[in-house]
Amino acid sequence: MSRVPAAKRRRLSPPDSEGSASPPPQASNSGFLASAAKWDLEQDYEQRPRKLKKQKEVARLPVRTTEGWTQPVPEPQREKEDSEEEDAEALSGDEGGHQEDVQVEQAEEKPRISPKQQVIEAKEEIARIAALVNEDPEEHIGALKTLASLAASENTTVRKLALAAQVAIFKDLIPGYRIRPLSEEGMNEKVSKDVRKLRNFEQKLVSSYQVYVQELGKLAKSTGSASAAGVATVAISCACSLLLAVPHFNFRGELLKILVGKLSTRRVDADFNKCRETLEKLFESDEDGNPSLEAVTMLTKMMKGKNYQFDESVLNTFLHLRLLSEFGLKASYNSVDKPADDQYMGKKIKQKREFRTKKQRKLMKENKAIEKEMKEADATVGHEERDRMQAETLKMVFVAYFRILKARSPRLMGAVLEGLARYAHLINQDFFGDILEALRDIISTAEVSAAAEELEGDEEDEDDDDDEAPVRNLTRESLLCVITAFALLQGQDGATAASALKLDLSFFITHLYRTLHAVSLNPDIELGVNSLHLPDPNSPQAHTPASNKVNVQTTIVLLIRSLTSVLLPSIAIRAVPPVRVAAFCKQLMTIALHLPEKSCIAMLGLLTKVSKIHGRKVDALWNTEERRGDGVFDALKPEIEGSNPFTATVWEGEILRKHFCPKVREAVSGLEKTVLEAR
Repeated sequence: MSRVPAAKRRRLSPPDSEGSASPPPQASNSGFLASAAKWDLEQDYEQRPRKLKKQKEVARLPVRTTEGWTQPVPEPQREKEDSEEEDAEALSGDEGGHQEDVQVEQAEEKPRISPKQQVIEAKEEIARIAALVNEDPEEHIGALKTLASLAASENTTVRKLALAAQVAIFKDLIPGYRIRPLSEEGMNEKVSKDVRKLRNFEQKLVSSYQVYVQELGKLAKSTGSASAAGVATVAISCACSLLLAVPHFNFRGELLKILVGKLSTRRVDADFNKCRETLEKLFESDEDGNPSLEAVTMLTKMMKGKNYQFDESVLNTFLHLRLLSEFGLKASYNSVDKPADDQYMGKKIKQKREFRTKKQRKLMKENKAIEKEMKEADATVGHEERDRMQAETLKMVFVAYFRILKARSPRLMGAVLEGLARYAHLINQDFFGDILEALRDIISTAEVSAAAEELEGDEEDEDDDDDEAPVRNLTRESLLCVITAFALLQGQDGATAASALKLDLSFFITHLYRTLHAVSLNPDIELGVNSLHLPDPNSPQAHTPASNKVNVQTTIVLLIRSLTSVLLPSIAIRAVPPVRVAAFCKQLMTIALHLPEKSCIAMLGLLTKVSKIHGRKVDALWNTEERRGDGVFDALKPEIEGSNPFTATVWEGEILRKHFCPKVREAVSGLEKTVLEAR
């Protein structure tokens, strides 16, 4: 080995007397340069201390590659900050405080964007996001989070735009089936690349949609300032739009909660009407019955929770259910009748069995399995499932109606009675008796209340309390009870139901006969809820706005409907006693003298129809020579049979012939002509 020469030591120049490091004077420059040529600078640089980057100890094993075994390269550690600089910053408190003030000033001096410019930029951003999602939904599904952040902006206009834009985007993205949440095992399941991509897209879509629906629920409840109320209106409108567009998708119950929560308030405004109309459209367009069942269940719970203190238009939404015209079975509030099998002489008819070979039976079994799978894949609902859903919905409707009947809610009695009359053909005989009993109680209570009001009115006219709730219209409720009772009987195949249950509707007929004179003297007999007339300024109902009602029929219309049910029943129960027909005809001719022009014409038209059917039973009233009874006619007798109608004569026709209205005179002439033809 060659010998390494010894390292040369550098000669240092002697320091000056003052210890300064100033360069030598010009006189010694030649000697300094001569000595500097002998310095070993490389060795001096090598011996200087330096700071090296610390490296971590390699704890990984060597890796085998194509070139052989390779040791992993150690990763250098980050250098720590200089401690002297940290101490200097910590000690210089004034300087640090000054820097903080500068940062605050910089934060305050950020450029402020005007609200108008914020709206313009938000529109551009929303348009960009919508274009990306529309172009490739699976690739840009994460952009929905950016859109959700825009919906949390402090600018009210930007929030409204973002909420409305999300509705349009979700309508386009939501598929025609319900997405089920995947478990951990399902997420870790080995599937193809396309399936995994689709699953990730569906799960992100559902999560984003859930966050959006929850945000709508929070915003719909916000009240206070005008901006919060405006955002709440937009949120309710978005919820209504989504419920109608995608009722089959996830979180339908959350959307229904928003609508039902708004309908539970007593205040009727534009948002209230929007929610009510949305439910009506949902009921009319529901084909499988599941959304209707869920909505009716939530409405029934809300009604009970509010102690039946809500607007009656909510209850009238039940009249838009498709089961009213599609469902064929009868039900009550706790059971549904099963379809009757074909029977002969009390025995079930044995159907003929078609002969099939073993191969045909096997092929039929396979076809049934394939059809079942196809139905599940198409998400179609069979008629059995739809009937089951509609049966449960019908039971919930009857539960609501019967509870309100028992609660005697004054604001809802008209809507309940009208609803029961519409659902009469779907009520079974078990529920029929309970309803008739409740209707009798309502009429009895109305009669007692009317008598008490007359006594109080005669004794104390000045002790009225103006702060009480609006007084119930007892006459209207009584007429609705009569109409409902006869509608139920006609829907139950009256002759069979009356013989099986031993039902007697004479109570309702007698009550109607007693109230004819009182109803005819009502000055508002032709005025409805939406009629243009000046209210009584001293009445407590003068300042209460009329709500949007389905039951808007006037009193004269209800009276004619009830009289038609009594005097012109269905074919199955047409056996009306002559005494009843004669008593009603005499009373109706009397009250026609007190009725207004249009009501008088309608009443004479009803009497013409009665004379066509029961002409031979009542012709004696128009012919004095054919009187069949003895005694005197008592028009104020409470019982129909005790009024002795055949001893009277219809003299009111002579007065009506001189009526000022030519149509009334024509109606009287037509009535008398019909009576003469019926003899």
